[in-house]
Amino acid sequence: MKQNYIYVPAPVNEFRCRVPLKNAVQQFIVNGKVQGSNHPFNLELKDNEVMDNLLQLIGVRNSDYIDQLSCAESFKFGKYSVGNILHCSHSFSLDRFVTNENIDIFLDEGASVDYIVMQNEHNKADHNTVFNINLSQNSSLRMVFLSLHGGVISNTINVNMNGEHSECTLGGLYLTDSKQLMNNSIDLNHFKPDCKSYQLFKGILDDYGVTRFYGRINVAPGAQKTEAYQANHNLLISDNAKAYSKPQLEIYADDVKCSHGATVGRLNEMELFYMRTRGISAAEARLLQQMAFAYEVLAMISNEELRTRMQSLVEKRLKGEFAHCKNCSKNCC
Repeated sequence: MKQNYIYVPAPVNEFRCRVPLKNAVQQFIVNGKVQGSNHPFNLELKDNEVMDNLLQLIGVRNSDYIDQLSCAESFKFGKYSVGNILHCSHSFSLDRFVTNENIDIFLDEGASVDYIVMQNEHNKADHNTVFNINLSQNSSLRMVFLSLHGGVISNTINVNMNGEHSECTLGGLYLTDSKQLMNNSIDLNHFKPDCKSYQLFKGILDDYGVTRFYGRINVAPGAQKTEAYQANHNLLISDNAKAYSKPQLEIYADDVKCSHGATVGRLNEMELFYMRTRGISAAEARLLQQMAFAYEVLAMISNEELRTRMQSLVEKRLKGEFAHCKNCSKNCC
């Protein structure tokens, strides 16, 4: 049987990528620096430049540097450029890691970007990431976060819609168990009229997992014809899991369409009973319901091949099949 992963060059040849994307370009960022150099990662697309292949950035923490790390990356997309990014975070040893990461993303006029974030580190890793995002007129950003594993994961997402007719779509799926903590804080500012934003974040919480969601949509004076939507939904698998949610709107314009909401619930017992009467085992019925809950976010990934692979990873995570989480220090995406 053909293996569905590729090996990458030393010095991180212990890494097996489980995302078998055709023609993808891989770039490692080891302990905050580009592999083979002493510089942080910076990407700049020129005007009208189109990324033919997906760029997979693989951020690595390993035992070569176990002190607290602060690092930064920047992405600038020129006028009418097209970008396609998969940004992964991993830990290759079971050391106590604390990572503070700052990511600047700028879209010039008419730029269009798909940006997928996958976070997958061990239980002793704390990873705090601040995303500063600025959109110019007629630009479009689709950004999806997939938080599979980590001790403490904190995402602070600041979005400024600085030009008319810009669009921003944010999606997030986070999975917690053990005593893991997941924080998402979103501050989305509509500064100009005729802009659209859409946010959907979902969490599946097991054991003693805790999640906190804070989301604020700010519609500035004069930002008429704004359309903004925000939702946060959480599924509690355990009686000990806790989800905190605080979506909010601040609107200073009078011709807008804005809505927000949050839910915290459990598996639907009637649906589970129905599946059991059809011969489906209890474990499989629970998994099917969780996957159905997660799929709405996964469907936001436009790359079909990547979406299929991410769906498989989520299913394996929910089944407890990520061996590195409990048994070894190897970490794969």
